[in-house]
Amino acid sequence: MLESETPATPVTFPPAFLWGAATSAYQIEGAVREDGRTPSIWDTFSHTPGKTAGGDHGDIAVDHYHRYRDDVALMADLGLTAYRFSISWSRVQPTGRGPAVQRGLDFYRRLVDELLAHGIKPAVTLYHWDLPQELEDAGGWPERDTAYRFAEYAQIVGEALGDRVEQWITLNEPWCAAFLGYASGVHAPGRTDPAASLKAAHTLNLAHGLGTSALRASMPARNSVALSLNSSVVRPFSQDAADLAAAQKIDDLANGVFHGPILHGAYPQTLFTATELITDWSFVEDGDLALINQPLDALGLNYYTPALVSSADAETSGPRADGHGSSAHSPWPGADDVTFHQTPGERTEMGWTIDPTGLHDLIMRYTREAPGLPLYITENGAAYDDKPDPDGRVHDPERVAYLQGHLAAVRRAIADGADVRGYYLWSLLDNFEWAYGYEKRFGAVYVDYATLERTPKSSALWYGQAARTGTLPEVRSIQ
Repeated sequence: MLESETPATPVTFPPAFLWGAATSAYQIEGAVREDGRTPSIWDTFSHTPGKTAGGDHGDIAVDHYHRYRDDVALMADLGLTAYRFSISWSRVQPTGRGPAVQRGLDFYRRLVDELLAHGIKPAVTLYHWDLPQELEDAGGWPERDTAYRFAEYAQIVGEALGDRVEQWITLNEPWCAAFLGYASGVHAPGRTDPAASLKAAHTLNLAHGLGTSALRASMPARNSVALSLNSSVVRPFSQDAADLAAAQKIDDLANGVFHGPILHGAYPQTLFTATELITDWSFVEDGDLALINQPLDALGLNYYTPALVSSADAETSGPRADGHGSSAHSPWPGADDVTFHQTPGERTEMGWTIDPTGLHDLIMRYTREAPGLPLYITENGAAYDDKPDPDGRVHDPERVAYLQGHLAAVRRAIADGADVRGYYLWSLLDNFEWAYGYEKRFGAVYVDYATLERTPKSSALWYGQAARTGTLPEVRSIQ
């Protein structure tokens, strides 16, 4: 933790602050062929040789589908007050169109009821990257019709759960879905078409707008509709004009491409200029921006590490140091003239620099971008090489320090005037970490992948104490 963020007195959070944890369906549920569920793009991708570390997949994952009651009881024991989870689209609507499979919806009804019975507030994410494979076969996110299919799906889930779930998130990290899925190909569906990735970004924006309207039409007015952006904190390597221009380009591709139309009703003109050799953006139809620019009730921010960029140096070679996986294809369309640099400092197992100041900067940016809009940190966490000791306990002091530093940054932002109403630790459980398979452990709860036994790590106990007291415990207080 940065010395400047070490509190001299207990760091107290607002009484109504939500202390949550987050997961996603494909990463934890398993049961991929049960109760009518059909393949998503991640089923297909993870079963394609060479796409994931060790050929790992989510067929069983950590079997949350069958163990959800135990997992909810574990959350309650830790003192969590909120839980953010995602719905498997292909479990609810197997072909991505048509009527729902009630057996799939029933799982989520049971999960919500279990959470509420334990006093835990559910937050539903409708889309966390697991597009039904049949919709990908029909064109996927670059195909405009996918946005309308998403709106139909949103209405189905809103009608089923809207009476008991008040917090809703349309999309999680649409940047990853568009650019890692369709440009660099390191995420499902594994396509490498820069023009398609920009079309996908627009369709995802349209899906958010249409889905927001569908949710509001199908649920009580008291419910909150948001989305979660993994907005990058982009810092220039220097104040030279070329480096500032490089930072602007990446900021447009990481942030402006989504928050421009969603918050402000327009794409940045600089984004059009940067990508004009790739697409003319003619897929943006009249009226689209009005459909996208729906008023939000809140905004979710996901943060892990900042980006440091400069204008490309002719002598620079080697892999892109952008932290988004290894690929010969860039997830940054039109930005081949930008170099990413490793930021200095300690790193997590993902190779991501630990920098809580970036989280503070991100919160304050969106406090300015969308004044009056409540904010939630919907993901923040770290992967470490956690192992049980001879007594079966799992000590992870690095993660405890990470959480303390980042939560102190959140509290500092609140003191600076930001309306941050909750924090969702990523992740509740060790799980399938996408293309990294089961190699990277983000969980506050350790999972033995052979037995699926759950063991709270030191960080889970520390975080639970924070949730119960509304203050940040000393690191040494958890043994």
